[in-house]
Amino acid sequence: MNKSPSRVLPALAATALLLTGCTSAASSGDEAGTGQAAKVEVLASFYPLQYVTEQVGGDRVEVSSLTPPGAEPHDVELSPRQVRSVGETDLVVYLAGFQSAVDEAIAAREPAHVVDAADTVDLIEGHDDHAEEEGADDAGHDDAGLDPHFWLDPERLARLAAPVAAALAEADPANADSYTANAAALEADLAALDTELETGLATCERRVVVTSHDAFGYLADRYDLELVGISGLDPEAEPSPARLKEIGDVVRAEGVTTIFGEQLVNPKVAQTLASDLGITSDVLDPVESLTDETSDYRGVMEKNLTALRAALACT
Repeated sequence: MNKSPSRVLPALAATALLLTGCTSAASSGDEAGTGQAAKVEVLASFYPLQYVTEQVGGDRVEVSSLTPPGAEPHDVELSPRQVRSVGETDLVVYLAGFQSAVDEAIAAREPAHVVDAADTVDLIEGHDDHAEEEGADDAGHDDAGLDPHFWLDPERLARLAAPVAAALAEADPANADSYTANAAALEADLAALDTELETGLATCERRVVVTSHDAFGYLADRYDLELVGISGLDPEAEPSPARLKEIGDVVRAEGVTTIFGEQLVNPKVAQTLASDLGITSDVLDPVESLTDETSDYRGVMEKNLTALRAALACT
């Protein structure tokens, strides 16, 4: 007996619906039905935090930065799409008080998991060795506040690995052991970099480092250098004539041979001052944002070491 078409069609429809449901269920925990587990999505507010998260997360994590490569992170502005993504991502890693737009987005969107580096790394007061300079009665960079540039001390940056691993484990418990192991490997690598910097800067004829602004306080404190910033923590601050005279006095008294400009900061002031004083200028990278996609945090820090060793006559 032939089956009625009116009965066959509903049966086929039910079968198709069942198969669709099975396919959806199989795909819900993987990437587009490939059988591979979906990656944990993370937003890092700027590059050093992105670097730590990528190293800890490995190939199980997809990390994006809220600060574009080559951009100055201090003044980053977020698009509406970026603000929405803060509430949709699995984890946000940021530094409270450093980027106001990121702080506001986190407060508004309340992401599921958050790591605030400020809870872990013990920020220090900004260097304000020129707080009493003449004519700087209300210069904003004289009231330095906390220095955000902790990542220029590898030992401090390493402290972020464990909290990031813990947050990733909360978002993705199945891979918790992997995150813990990756964090330990990163801590070991940063300890080796710390030793490399300590050894490389241990025996130098000079200890004074003159830079465009006070971004390198953590590095100076860690390796027993004396940092002299032309400006304070604000990279856009204009130094007063009195401050420029003070820098000149330091250069002559300490035998400084190089004034360092910085990546992402207009080099004009550093270059002009160096020229006026008859010395050279060079560049240090505060590693706030990568300008060379082929490099990474470790590579940039090693380049900084090479530049410092040449300027300070290290043996």
